[in-house]
Amino acid sequence: MIKELVKKNRTYRRFYENVKMERETLEELIDLARLSSSGGNLQSLKYILSHDEEKNSLIFPHLRWAGYLTDWDGPEEGERPSAYIVVLGDKEISANHFWDHGIACQSILLGACEKGLGGCMFGASNKQALVEALHIPERYELILVIALGKPKEVVVLEEVTEPQNIKYWRDGQGVHHVPKRKLEDIIINL
Repeated sequence: MIKELVKKNRTYRRFYENVKMERETLEELIDLARLSSSGGNLQSLKYILSHDEEKNSLIFPHLRWAGYLTDWDGPEEGERPSAYIVVLGDKEISANHFWDHGIACQSILLGACEKGLGGCMFGASNKQALVEALHIPERYELILVIALGKPKEVVVLEEVTEPQNIKYWRDGQGVHHVPKRKLEDIIINL
């Protein structure tokens, strides 16, 4: 069951923008992050929730959508996320957020997947511009952004055929292909 959920939990970059997300749904996803492990149990992560068009429009232009798809600037209107979660580190609790955001984001995205939703994590963004647009106080470090919505694309996993060629790509029908290394290629027997 967990393996199927992990396989289904892909990085989606196109959504049915008209399928709105309620704040309650975002809060349920944040609750999964809250219950997840935290380095030293410091629980220094905080979250900004966005599910209305006005706040979404402040976030969208500062995200970098798909580094390997050099001819694509991101989703068109109508295919944009219907919600975002901005992940912050509270520097008054800790200056080191360890790996907490990775654990929290995986919990959020698995929960979204279970609800028939999908998402995309953004470490690549214009963080300073986003901090300014959202008026984020200095005590918080912007760590990353999760875009969420009802996926409007098919993502297919496939085996890497050439060890150096791990770039994702889209075919002529818009199907997003994601090469994954074989299990035997990532386990080292020493």
